[in-house]
Amino acid sequence: MARGFAILEVMSDFLSFPNPVNEKAARVVAGVVVLLSVVTLATSWYWLLAVIAYGFVARVLTGPTLSPLGRFAMNVAAPRLGPPKPVPGPPKRFAQGMGATMTLAGAILALGFGLHTIADGLLVAMILAAGLEAFFAVCLGCHIFALLMRAGLIPEDVCADCANIWARPAGSGTPSPTASR
Repeated sequence: MARGFAILEVMSDFLSFPNPVNEKAARVVAGVVVLLSVVTLATSWYWLLAVIAYGFVARVLTGPTLSPLGRFAMNVAAPRLGPPKPVPGPPKRFAQGMGATMTLAGAILALGFGLHTIADGLLVAMILAAGLEAFFAVCLGCHIFALLMRAGLIPEDVCADCANIWARPAGSGTPSPTASR
């Protein structure tokens, strides 16, 4: 019985997402996603959508553990950009899930059904969303996460640190000490 719990604990650790997340690493990942999405759109190399989708799925399931890009961003690129900027992890995981959904759909539509126009539309949406994160530190998925929390669809205990991101000072990745609900 104890061995079973040990296996569950190992799997739980493996299938985890960091909290907090270094926003600098997240922005590096988003920048590479923008680059790969632009290349895919410009060249019609839709097989790259499968590569992008793998990265999103890997990051949703395990954080950077199974994502070569996530590991690079966390261990190589972000440390060279200065001290870490911690932000709550659950909204970033939600945003990664949105990216996984969009890129998986795009890959299936383009590669499986030849629906390149729809896949191109999803790529444009990915470029916009990832570009906002990479270049302006605006995480659309995080804002949608907050709206879902506000609507009561995501319980506050999922992310107590981000229950009210709208009360934070501009440009802050952490809640304001004066924020109130």
